[in-house]
Amino acid sequence: MSSVLRQVLLAVSRDERAERMLKSSPLTRGVVRRYVADDVGAVVRELMDRGLEVTVDHLGEEVRDRVEAEREVRAYLTLLERLEPGSDVSVKLTALGLRLSEQLSLDNAASVCEAAAAHGITVTLDAEEHDTIEAQASVHSTLRKEHPSVGIVVQAYLPGAAELCARVEGARVRLCKGAYEAPGGLRRPADIDRSFVRCMRVLMAGSGYPMIATHDPRLIELAATLAVLHGRDQTGFEYQMLYGVRPDEQVRLARQGTKMRVYVPYGDDWYAYLMRRIAERPANLRFFLRSLLTRG
Repeated sequence: MSSVLRQVLLAVSRDERAERMLKSSPLTRGVVRRYVADDVGAVVRELMDRGLEVTVDHLGEEVRDRVEAEREVRAYLTLLERLEPGSDVSVKLTALGLRLSEQLSLDNAASVCEAAAAHGITVTLDAEEHDTIEAQASVHSTLRKEHPSVGIVVQAYLPGAAELCARVEGARVRLCKGAYEAPGGLRRPADIDRSFVRCMRVLMAGSGYPMIATHDPRLIELAATLAVLHGRDQTGFEYQMLYGVRPDEQVRLARQGTKMRVYVPYGDDWYAYLMRRIAERPANLRFFLRSLLTRG
């Protein structure tokens, strides 16, 4: 049942009429602010004051022309001025023009990486639809030659996820379950979890830097165990969680001395992001609807 609901929610995430309806609802704004930063600077400062690290995503994707792609680059350059060294930014290549030209997205990503390096900030190429994965891997490979710290996301639901983890040996890799659909992609939660564990084993055994993006207590515990088995201390990997999800657990992990990084999205283009987060874990739908009713 959850896999069917997930497919429905992913379809809704692409529905422009549903987007207009939800964005126009007077009940929505306060709920969205729980999961999408309104004042990104204030949110980042608050999280860092609590001992948490951040990766910030300027929401948006699928630009229509070079002008929009350039606007997205400028948004990231402005964002970098507001972040502290040690922070990270998450960048979607489609927002930098990937569907217009792989070279365009590479050039724009290189500009962001160069500016980020000057501020002591890292860049991670964010997760996207299945048909962008090979181009993303190609851009990532090229960027690493000049910017070795650039990270990439591997989605465990995709076929060949563990093999992709092996291909990006030595890199910073964010491992997540995935919030999209793909031909041949895993749908059953148990199958995705098993793939996630296989990927974790590859990453923890490698020479790169694993970034374990999950809210699942079982996977968090297993990541800690695998880190010890492979001789990694608390500086050899990190956990990542979404802004607004399990905040107390985020602080608990940070207080244990583990690096805990919070994924902070901001911007007006929040609809698709929020729907995919609900689809990623359909139980979140209950919490979202409860929040709407409570505010009502």
